[in-house]
Amino acid sequence: MGQPFKKLKVLRERTLTTLSDPLIYGVQLDHYAIIKFSLTTESDMKKIEDNNTLVFIVDVKANKHQIKQAVKKLYDIDVAKVNTLIRPDGEKKAYVRLAPDYDALDVASKIGII
Repeated sequence: MGQPFKKLKVLRERTLTTLSDPLIYGVQLDHYAIIKFSLTTESDMKKIEDNNTLVFIVDVKANKHQIKQAVKKLYDIDVAKVNTLIRPDGEKKAYVRLAPDYDALDVASKIGII
């Protein structure tokens, strides 16, 4: 036959929680609840200068369309695209690329990132 499957042991505990509660899906997030805060690390500043991209920590339940609408409404700017990732600590990070007619440096200074 073969060896039975062994469950691997992981050294770190899981940081992500599953969205198994059906009540979570029915909750509507407003624009202020979607965007938590902006990131100002050195790599994020480089993205602002080079890629015309702003970086935000957003709600884990928010999708790309909701993030795009929230940034449009809160900061009055056009968004070209949104990339997201979930960090190891469980927070969702959104890379918001601005439309070519907007400058990320000007927007960042206006909203207080720089």
